[in-house]
Amino acid sequence: MNASTEPPLLGRGYYWQDLAVGQRFRTMRRTVTETDIVNFISATGMLETIFIDATYEHGAIKGRPAPGALTYGLIEGLIMQSMVQGTGLALLEVHKKMLAPVVAGDTIWADIEVTGIRPTSKHNRAVVTSRIDVCNQHGQPVMEYTAVRLLAGRPG
Repeated sequence: MNASTEPPLLGRGYYWQDLAVGQRFRTMRRTVTETDIVNFISATGMLETIFIDATYEHGAIKGRPAPGALTYGLIEGLIMQSMVQGTGLALLEVHKKMLAPVVAGDTIWADIEVTGIRPTSKHNRAVVTSRIDVCNQHGQPVMEYTAVRLLAGRPG
């Protein structure tokens, strides 16, 4: 099969020309597990008492809290697997705000809104800015952030 007769590739992200300011997306949902938390804090060295001592009673969060960086990473993983798979060239900037805790057993998802598209002068690329609102299974906002990415343009 040559390129012109191959079927469309499933899972490819969006080229910048396929996006528009105001366009919205929703990610799949992802349940945060105890294993996710243990693996993340072990790999990163975030061995803070609130994450490693299940009997710790002096923390501000009830349950087994997930580091905010883990919540961010899981949402970015959902975005990478869909919106920017094969088209994302670089993450340029991120501004995050944590709004509520995420604990083991919570299910998170995000709404994404494209807020800016600025084509570059070279190589058919654009700087794409998005607002990402992360919620838990109750629809409660737990994090919001803005991501600025460099995306590829449509080939050809």
